[in-house]
Amino acid sequence: MAPSAPDPSIPKPLTQTQGASDVQASRGMDEVPAGALRVALVGVHGFGTHHLRNLKRLQDKGLVSLVAVADPNPPAEGALPVETALFGNLDDLLERTPALDVVIVATPIQTHAALALAALTAAHLYLEKPPVASLADFQRLQRAAESAGRSVQIGFQSLGSHALEAIRDLVALGEIGDLLGITATGSWVRDRAYYKRSRWAGKRSIDGIDVVDGVATNPLAHAIATALRIADARRFDDLVSVETDLYRANDIESDDTSVIRLRTVTGIPITCALTLCADESVEPYITIQGSEGSAVFHYTEDRLSVLTSHGERREIFDRDDLTENLLEHLTEGGPLISPLADSGAFMRVLEAIRTAEPPTRIGDEFIVWQGEGEAAHAVVMGIEDALDRATAAHATFSELALPWAVPLPGEPAGVLALEGQEQNDGGVLASLRTGSTLAGRLSPRPYLHPVRTLAGVVVSDHLPSDHPWHLGVGIALQDVNGTNFWGGKTYTRNARRYEERDDHGTILQTGCTVAPGLLEQELSWRAPDGAELLRERRSTKATQVDHRTWRFDLETELTAVVPASLGGPGSNGAAGSGYGGFFWRLPPCNDVAVFTADQSGESLVHGSVSPWLAWTGDFAEGPASLVFAAPPQSQDPWFVRAADYPGVGSALAWERPVELAASEAVTRTFTVWVSDGRLNAAEAAALRAQL
Repeated sequence: MAPSAPDPSIPKPLTQTQGASDVQASRGMDEVPAGALRVALVGVHGFGTHHLRNLKRLQDKGLVSLVAVADPNPPAEGALPVETALFGNLDDLLERTPALDVVIVATPIQTHAALALAALTAAHLYLEKPPVASLADFQRLQRAAESAGRSVQIGFQSLGSHALEAIRDLVALGEIGDLLGITATGSWVRDRAYYKRSRWAGKRSIDGIDVVDGVATNPLAHAIATALRIADARRFDDLVSVETDLYRANDIESDDTSVIRLRTVTGIPITCALTLCADESVEPYITIQGSEGSAVFHYTEDRLSVLTSHGERREIFDRDDLTENLLEHLTEGGPLISPLADSGAFMRVLEAIRTAEPPTRIGDEFIVWQGEGEAAHAVVMGIEDALDRATAAHATFSELALPWAVPLPGEPAGVLALEGQEQNDGGVLASLRTGSTLAGRLSPRPYLHPVRTLAGVVVSDHLPSDHPWHLGVGIALQDVNGTNFWGGKTYTRNARRYEERDDHGTILQTGCTVAPGLLEQELSWRAPDGAELLRERRSTKATQVDHRTWRFDLETELTAVVPASLGGPGSNGAAGSGYGGFFWRLPPCNDVAVFTADQSGESLVHGSVSPWLAWTGDFAEGPASLVFAAPPQSQDPWFVRAADYPGVGSALAWERPVELAASEAVTRTFTVWVSDGRLNAAEAAALRAQL
């Protein structure tokens, strides 16, 4: 076999005097041990102190000689080896220090471009993350490195973890099934002093020079870089889209709380939910979501946990030092772990953040300050739960409809309100959301959320981290001619288990009329290929009963466009799991009581056909009760969950599907009384008696 052509990206091994000048520096060549590469460090404070410690380790091994450093603020006495020359800037260092092999740049972000370009004229380069502050500078740096024939290592240290190879193998071998998505979660604390430590901290730019010092581009940049590497998204063109949802709680220019949502050319979604405004710092982690399990990588600890149906295994891995890897690359010709070109995808993310609108200020009413003086740090209320929801649903803060987030354009699509009511922002009792921007795996569809009592207690939930496809109050079915309009995994009779399938449909709103106390919708149920299976007419009404109760009436008429079988897990053989049809996901609540006229407790009321069912509990804003009336058209069983999660539904296909001929329709009417305070059985029965 003919020998392969040499890889131009891998340099030939260096000799000690390769490229040496006849002019000797004040620290002569004879002071460099044989085989050691001559290294200069630019920036000895901040992360530069890490490089000083690491270079001492490498110098003790005889791999390098730290011949010079440059910093306008000299290090503490004794911080440098006695043979290391000290300069106030890189220009002087380069002029007076010949035959350099490597320059390490560990300086503020806005200086990276100029210093890196200067360093490349004399040596190979180790450049701290982020590489530079704009895509234009990144491309300029690429051209300079190529022209000079230099190698550039970018300081994403987490990419040296051996866990990344293990993750690649477990995905390739199918240990967690098919790869569905990747998420990054970062929940750190940064105090006021952090943003006052330097002139550039928290800035988008200084004097017209880009800085882009935000949560995703600097302190938690490794989260994004690691997620991209796991997805094998390295170059600029490996991403097809970048969406940003940027916020700030601190008095800064850049973002400190954000969701960055990406999609690779292979279709893998990557969602990064990050904050510097947590209650307490938690080690950041990457979650690899599979159809048969998941893997969680705590990249700062090189710790990997893999969870499948066979159980959980945990392992801690070693890590290759990036500086040492660069030295091996130069002397032995091996590949770089984090070469400049492989930062292209990350730079596409940075550029999207740089060119986005300035981050939205989170209102003071949603921020709690902990600590005193410069040690005080901002905490965004409920941020940990928001991060969990965002990553579980691959959703932005705006899609989560958080009270401090920017509303999505066109959302809410309508409101259910009582005419002339003073409470609750003019009588708004429920908001209609189209769900059109949600991930396909959630079966996007219109739904109501938040739904409130007259006193403002929120009694609905959406996109919860336990079941992100639970969307407020609405109508959904898991099996219509093999299409899943519920979201999540699908239970099939053949498999006799829940399976991850590419079978999710979409319910589109084709028309909507909004009037006081009334929403009338026209909806189209469409299969993954766009074929219309059902048409729906849905009418939702709100009427006030008394000072603490209002009545919710929803009528749905589902008409088959083609012969249709309406089913779900129950009709497909999952005993006791006959959910599908009308469903109301409740928010977390305490001291829950669920009861009918003659039964009490989840185990007894679940699957019953009582004419009414009541739920009472203590919600975040106060106690509230909901009384559900069975549809008059049929005694459909109740589907109830209280222990695992809070939810109530009326099961259209509990044990067998509803079969419809083309143009045939099925109708259901649901009434729910929404009341402040806790109702007893007699009070619930009295409300039902109004029908």
